[in-house]
Amino acid sequence: MSTINKPFRKKDAMQLVTGQPVYMDDVIPQDCLIVKLLRSPHANAIVKTINTAVAKKVPGIEAIFTWEDVPQDAPRYTQAGQTYPEASPHDRLLIDRHVRFVGDVVAIVAGKDEKCVDKALKLIKVEYEVLEAVLDYHTAKDNPILVHPEDNWASLCPVGADNKRNLCAHDESGSGDIDAVLAASDIVIDHIYHTKACQQAMMETFRTYCSIDTYGRLNVLSSTQIVFHARRNIANALHIPKSMVRVAKPRIGGGFGAKQTAVSEVYPAFVTWKTKKPSKIIFSRVESQIASSPRHEMEIHVRLGATKDGVVKGIDLYTLSNTGAYGEHGPTTVGLSGHKSIPLYGKAEAFRFISDVVYTNHMSAGAYRGYGATQGLFAVESAVNELAHKLNMDPFELRLKNTVQEGDVMPAYYGAVNTSCALDRCLVKVRDMIDWEHKYPARDMGNSKVRAVGMGMAMQGSGISGMDVGSATLKLNDDGFYTLMIGAADMGTGCDTTLAQIAAEVLDCPLDNITVFGADTDTSPYDSGSYASSTTYVTGKATEKCAMKLRGQICKLGAELLECTEDEVEFDGKDVFKSKDPTQKKSLSEIAYASQFGHMVPLEATETHTSPLSPPPFMVGAAEVEVDTETGEVKLLEFDACVDCGTPINPNLTRVQAEGGLLQGIGMTLTENITYDKNGYPEENSLFQYKIPARTDVGKIKVEFESSYEPNGPFGAKSIGEVVINTPLPAISDAIYNAIGTRFYELPITPEKIAMAVAEKQK
Repeated sequence: MSTINKPFRKKDAMQLVTGQPVYMDDVIPQDCLIVKLLRSPHANAIVKTINTAVAKKVPGIEAIFTWEDVPQDAPRYTQAGQTYPEASPHDRLLIDRHVRFVGDVVAIVAGKDEKCVDKALKLIKVEYEVLEAVLDYHTAKDNPILVHPEDNWASLCPVGADNKRNLCAHDESGSGDIDAVLAASDIVIDHIYHTKACQQAMMETFRTYCSIDTYGRLNVLSSTQIVFHARRNIANALHIPKSMVRVAKPRIGGGFGAKQTAVSEVYPAFVTWKTKKPSKIIFSRVESQIASSPRHEMEIHVRLGATKDGVVKGIDLYTLSNTGAYGEHGPTTVGLSGHKSIPLYGKAEAFRFISDVVYTNHMSAGAYRGYGATQGLFAVESAVNELAHKLNMDPFELRLKNTVQEGDVMPAYYGAVNTSCALDRCLVKVRDMIDWEHKYPARDMGNSKVRAVGMGMAMQGSGISGMDVGSATLKLNDDGFYTLMIGAADMGTGCDTTLAQIAAEVLDCPLDNITVFGADTDTSPYDSGSYASSTTYVTGKATEKCAMKLRGQICKLGAELLECTEDEVEFDGKDVFKSKDPTQKKSLSEIAYASQFGHMVPLEATETHTSPLSPPPFMVGAAEVEVDTETGEVKLLEFDACVDCGTPINPNLTRVQAEGGLLQGIGMTLTENITYDKNGYPEENSLFQYKIPARTDVGKIKVEFESSYEPNGPFGAKSIGEVVINTPLPAISDAIYNAIGTRFYELPITPEKIAMAVAEKQK
């Protein structure tokens, strides 16, 4: 292969590293209206009165909108970026008289500059009827206080939602007699694990620019992963036809799932639609911390039964998920906590998985890399690590005895067949990489320092089976170069490059001959968007099919020009030539020009792909930490990982994906924390309080690949983007246990917790 599995530089690399104007605020007019939001100081309240008269008199103020400008009995919408039919309830109004969390929108202010808008925000007078709030998600279900008491709340899919019970979703699934299996097990691990909400903390905050075009349509340029879903969300929020909305994306300064939710888009859209003037909104870092779309807080109760020789016989899982004030991604994330953790253990005879997603008066949760699997894998893998210790078995050996194998049916993964799997090879490789034999479990280094190791494994998916749609359009241009148009969003992942590599491989051309354009709802073919690790597997397959179709069209026109039939010619990427006489040929450039006059063969193709399967990528990770038993400080010395993502289309980009995901998983395990004060306000409202790890905070990170071949993916590829965040949580947690002898069931594991645990053991 000439381009597949080759480490090409990202197509936009030089523009990015030289600071070229590629992000939203770089490329828009600077004389547009500035939009900012007045936010609620209360977790649950009704706006009794709102007086904007004085604020409107501030020089430069164009408009102020309140709940009085939005019909309160109109159909509601969701900000979730998700495929039709939408699983997340329609539970929002653009501005609601009933505010449901600290930070919920009370008013939209638009003016000529920040100074006048900031002044106007301070002059708006609001009288609230403060209501009792639901702040404990343990008591939310069937609580007499309803987060959504309104009658125009709607759930479009049968996900077990009931707003009169504070239920965003409920589900039950299982196979075999789990109660009997657990009763017959020699040992049962039974614990509750708690993962808090955590922020994506992408460098570029939420931001959107809107204008009205020549035809009176609303044009939206937004830092988003979901141009087509955003179009639907905006149209539903404004109650205007979708035909009147166009959404495009520039370069995205990070998303990680946060921008799978249309957090910022509807507010400047409303301003521009009402005023017919261009406007933009840029969230501050504080807004991105208190009113965004963080990972769902989850509490996961695991009961895991096994034989005394270490065979896992059954897993019983109950997940309680806190969706916050609105239901974005609540019904879909929770499923992955069980369906992407339980199937790892192929010897299990039975499983049960029950989940509840509840509304509370906290900031609305959303999508974050790992998308529910992260929380579930922390719980299940931690339980398996505890099982290994109780049985005095090596955690690697225990997993090698139990792992799902290629060809296995996975009852807990919707009964799917494991079509490609190198998990066993990943286990062997990581054990060698970390030098497990000499480091496990721990070494006392003296001076209160203990070094220890821990490990975990993970699986994810490749798109949402039977739902996600990827599309690609390819056309041949003058002189024989190609344009690839996609609806998937490159958010730093390099998908523009990997999809171009797939096209170039099929068309036998250099990568530079493929120009990539996207994502734009007016010109791109429909694509669900870049989330759920779908781009390479789903859109990549559409690109492969599209390139094959275009290749056939090139051969057809070439045969016409050579005055022969299609089966008499071949194409080598440069020329179409007769098989029996290669000297008779037409260059790609000649064919391209010929298509522009006097011929009826279109040299443009569009293909769409969806998959009934979502083949899991697999990963194994191992951590070495040094714990200071006096201060509780944890230093991550080394993290080694091995990934099975099928065929890596671009090894450089897949490795960077893995390293970035590991860093985020490390942060979630050790430092990243969201706590609320008694009134429901998130106390970590900036990057001074919310501690994301820097590169200097982690030691050596090594990533290797053990490739399986996925027959349903483009050139054998599966996904990479999400699975890579999952292994640090159980691996580091177990390493800390091996260092101090105390097991933690809640993240993050802070120095304070460790120091207190050590002190408690010394009593």
